[in-house]
Amino acid sequence: MGNCAAPQYKNNGANYLNWPATAKIIHLDGRLQEFKQPTKAKRILFENPNCFICSSESMFIGSQVPPLPEDEELQVGQIYFLMPISKLQATLTLQELCSLAIKASSAISHATGKNGLKYPAATSNGCCEVPIEFQAPARQNDRRIEY
Repeated sequence: MGNCAAPQYKNNGANYLNWPATAKIIHLDGRLQEFKQPTKAKRILFENPNCFICSSESMFIGSQVPPLPEDEELQVGQIYFLMPISKLQATLTLQELCSLAIKASSAISHATGKNGLKYPAATSNGCCEVPIEFQAPARQNDRRIEY
């Protein structure tokens, strides 16, 4: 989901995402709709005329959210959002991106009961956890960096 708030996981082997092979659409009301087969965007837009679809992969803070073309097929394994037409020319803020990530996380975690898979959800206080971790390369003689 761009540069901020896709559902995150810890790389310690204890918590991980296990995504089923579906294209996922998060509706305005937070409902999750999944497609196992390729589906064109226009099918979803026909049912939601005052909305556009955007891919979580193309959402960046400080940028406009590009709409998915109507003839484009939703890709299995991707997360998409239905957005109101009023947001078509708007610039995406950090708060909005985190809100969408929380909505997606909540929708996906509620789907857990259907297929037995586990997904991390947003924190109980509604915050979006964005892990930031950097391991600096080892230095020798404070002059060179080894990789």
